[in-house]
Amino acid sequence: MNTTQLEGLIGMLFVLGILVLLVLPSVFGIVRDRRVDRQLREAEQGPSVDQKSSSRSTVPSTATWYAEGRRSKKLVSS
Repeated sequence: MNTTQLEGLIGMLFVLGILVLLVLPSVFGIVRDRRVDRQLREAEQGPSVDQKSSSRSTVPSTATWYAEGRRSKKLVSS
């Protein structure tokens, strides 16, 4: 491989790299739109038979626990 061929290869790879950088955001957008469309279709149909509500109790998040603790302290100190 001589210098001219190497320069051509580097130039071609550079152009392909730029093309990928330009096309990638639109591909991500298309994938996101399809996911949102699928979620909207599923929401319109209602819950499916396979999805059962969980019988286990939910544990509050740390932020909820902290906020409730702060509220109870304010009530006690008032």
